[in-house]
Amino acid sequence: MLEKYLPNVIEYSRDEAQIFVADNASTDDSVEWLKKNYPMVRILVLDHNFGFAEGYNKALRQVDADYYVLLNSDVKVTHHWLTSLVEEMDVHPEIAACQPKLLSMTDNDAFEYAGASGGYIDRYGYPFCRGRIFDTVEDDNGQYNNAQEVLWATGACLLIRSSDYWKAGGLDGRFFAHNEEIDLCWRLHQMGKRIYCFPESEVYHLGGGTLPKTNSKKTFLNFRNNLTMLYKNLPDNELKKVMRVRWFLDYLAAFETLLINHNLADFRAIFQARKAFKKWRKNFDADRAKLKKDIEKSHTEASELGMTFLPDGRRSFSILKEYYLRGHHRYSQLPE
Repeated sequence: MLEKYLPNVIEYSRDEAQIFVADNASTDDSVEWLKKNYPMVRILVLDHNFGFAEGYNKALRQVDADYYVLLNSDVKVTHHWLTSLVEEMDVHPEIAACQPKLLSMTDNDAFEYAGASGGYIDRYGYPFCRGRIFDTVEDDNGQYNNAQEVLWATGACLLIRSSDYWKAGGLDGRFFAHNEEIDLCWRLHQMGKRIYCFPESEVYHLGGGTLPKTNSKKTFLNFRNNLTMLYKNLPDNELKKVMRVRWFLDYLAAFETLLINHNLADFRAIFQARKAFKKWRKNFDADRAKLKKDIEKSHTEASELGMTFLPDGRRSFSILKEYYLRGHHRYSQLPE
């Protein structure tokens, strides 16, 4: 990944940004190769594989900058990809984070699964994007080229204000990987900040370079972390109802993977994920309490400034119902 994509990042970014590579305790010769071939790149060597989330936290604590760009190692950038993103952030201090349009490396005319043109979640925590709902990925015909406020920006290429990153507590390292950027963006949104997609900037993402979609560990992390994200962020008056519905939907998904897809590994992963969530759920009670205080503080500050405080950004419908019962497979078909 470094050999293939780092030269491109250097070519189109070095005049606008300082480039770091965080080495998450790799076991190959990545560090030696970097030192030999790209001595201008700063290397942040971590002594343990902390995963995507805590790996970034530990690396970013060593970086002094107004903005961070979290960029996966399997991303190809384009000419001036950073310019429009930074310009928008410079003139809109209320925007905490943003993303470019994410296109597929293997099919340049299609969006890429991990973030497309900006993401949302439905009332039960299921993520979807402008350009991607579940496994249906749309071709990019310019239909989502407008700058748009979203609930979450993809961690594959995330530009975030450093002050807001740390104000929100950074990525939750306990997640290890998956759903951590949605959790962070949701927290920021609830604290009165805004998240945007600026499609004028385009990058290309391979996707699944580190952990393929077919890997049952990815299934485990996605289910466990998504439930944990809901537990951390949902308001008190919705938590029990949403969790009851998710209990039913998760076990329905488990038996669907077994009986229809004949995937025993994913079936087990979903059961294990729910068991793991139940085991560590209480560890996040303090997070719920802190977020509640942060939200109250943000509401007070907004009121004093005469500003209207936005809702938390979730969509009120069920994306499962829209997709499977109503046949709405494109973002443009969904209710406003």
